[in-house]
Amino acid sequence: MGATMFGKALLVWGVILLLAIANGGLRERLLVPWLGLNAGLALSGLLLAALILGVAVAAVPWLGSRDPRELAGVGIGWLLATLVFEFGFGLLRGKPLGEILAAYTFRDGNLWPLVVLVTAAAPWLAGRIRGWF
Repeated sequence: MGATMFGKALLVWGVILLLAIANGGLRERLLVPWLGLNAGLALSGLLLAALILGVAVAAVPWLGSRDPRELAGVGIGWLLATLVFEFGFGLLRGKPLGEILAAYTFRDGNLWPLVVLVTAAAPWLAGRIRGWF
């Protein structure tokens, strides 16, 4: 992956990050109060996974590659950026490691592990959806 594609992929991940933050606000302010914890978490996770895949489908032509291996590499990069952000931000806020790791379980309707998997697969899936391979 060239420097230009790397920069573009990082920029797209930044858009995904902003959508994830907005999704968290929606979840805490509306979904959980209206639907309860389990349904609110589940709907939020499904919504974020759909948003990530939608961004990927829209963005992959701009990335400049139709190579499934390169798109898979972009997904791995998005996964690593997400993990670094989640763990780094959580630790900076003083969250114990156990609390951060608890988000990676399917408990109380939490679908964050699914969202992380979609994040990793989204560029490759977007290439498949676009019929490139």
